Amino acid sequence: MGNRTDIANVCKEKLIEFKMDLLNRLIDLKRSFLQNSEDKGGDEADQTLRILTEKQNLTNHHRILEMLTDIEVALRKIETKTFGVCEETDELIEEARLLALPWTRFSIEGAEIRESKKNQFRKQI
Repeated sequence: MGNRTDIANVCKEKLIEFKMDLLNRLIDLKRSFLQNSEDKGGDEADQTLRILTEKQNLTNHHRILEMLTDIEVALRKIETKTFGVCEETDELIEEARLLALPWTRFSIEGAEIRESKKNQFRKQI
């Protein structure tokens, strides 16, 4: 591709598609949650299964919301012409990385630096 504007436009289309898919998944999760919450009967095994299903649905819900936030940030960066710049190194994010993960906020180097910082913090705790 080469042209950063072209890359941003392709990524914007992908981001909007991902966003729509995630919103549909949220709707499905809500339906599933409502269906499971209506059924309060059953033996201990049924209730345990229902609780595990609710926990999985809440975990999925949380992940989807995080992903939607990342997508919204990326879309905002496209609007403000700051898309594709690593938040860690201030260098341009690799073209292939943007096309594969259009919501990414870090270059490969930036992601490695960020991970190294996290690991150092964990060791201190």
